[in-house]
Amino acid sequence: MNKIKVGIIGGAGYTGGELLRLLINHSRAEIVFVHSRSHAGTLVSSVHKDLLGDTELKFTDALSNLIDVVFLCLAHGESKKIIWQIDLKVKVIDLSQDFRIAPNDSRSFVYGLPEINREEIKQASNIANPGCFATAIQLALLPLAQSELLQSDITVSCTTGSTGAGQSLDESLHFSWRQNNLSVYKAFTHQHLAEINKTIKQLQPDFNYNMFMFPQRGSFTRGILACLNLKIKNGIDSLQTLYEEYYINHSFVHVSKTNVDLKQVVNTNKCLLYLEKNNDQLMIVSVIDNLLKGASGQAVQNMNLLFELDETTGLKLKASAF
Repeated sequence: MNKIKVGIIGGAGYTGGELLRLLINHSRAEIVFVHSRSHAGTLVSSVHKDLLGDTELKFTDALSNLIDVVFLCLAHGESKKIIWQIDLKVKVIDLSQDFRIAPNDSRSFVYGLPEINREEIKQASNIANPGCFATAIQLALLPLAQSELLQSDITVSCTTGSTGAGQSLDESLHFSWRQNNLSVYKAFTHQHLAEINKTIKQLQPDFNYNMFMFPQRGSFTRGILACLNLKIKNGIDSLQTLYEEYYINHSFVHVSKTNVDLKQVVNTNKCLLYLEKNNDQLMIVSVIDNLLKGASGQAVQNMNLLFELDETTGLKLKASAF
């Protein structure tokens, strides 16, 4: 059985490292090259030290088109600069925000949220992988949008770990600043709002309410907890059934009848959802691992769909739990 030949561009960062960990152990993937200009010629395990003994791959500054699919794990704005060097026959999965909203002149991108676009992903050549906050928030809202039940403003308070900010030097990533600390950033203006609204309107075209988003920097390394609040008249039992039925055929999204926490999803490709009502106020809690379901795990899920594999292949991961 032929293996999927894979290239990774931007393999030295957090998302590149997560991809390597997944693909090295993927039964149908063969990593052909891992591109990094700053680490060319050095062992991958010299940067991702946990891979010592798992691979002898080295970073390269050369690109090859003798592959089936390439993952772009680059900073926002960088994928647009390199896309022209990739042969049109090579499938592209881009983990930046470059092609989530804006069209590309030479390639047509499908938004890679399998829980709404699974069939389109299967037929696609290029995938724009969703953002991490966007994934957690959209999965919390899709069943309501499909039933056109979003009829009020939505408030979202969401907290992410330090890996959500990447590896660039920044005061907010210093241990002495982040530890035992909590802060809000990009209130009302977060860049993921555009893709969230676009997806909601795909299911509920007349959605015209405000979404107020308050992202927070958490004092931990990985994971996102998003807490959404909106008004709705439907009873909690009918809403629970609505969510369970929407996600019945989606392997990675699970609706819990008890409250959820980050440790249940860290190191997995899962999203867990919990619903609670107080009078006409609905609270939805959504938890994901920002580096897996929020980035590299979802990218591998999309690769599986592109190449007609079971979408769980290589993604049956164990939560850290404690």
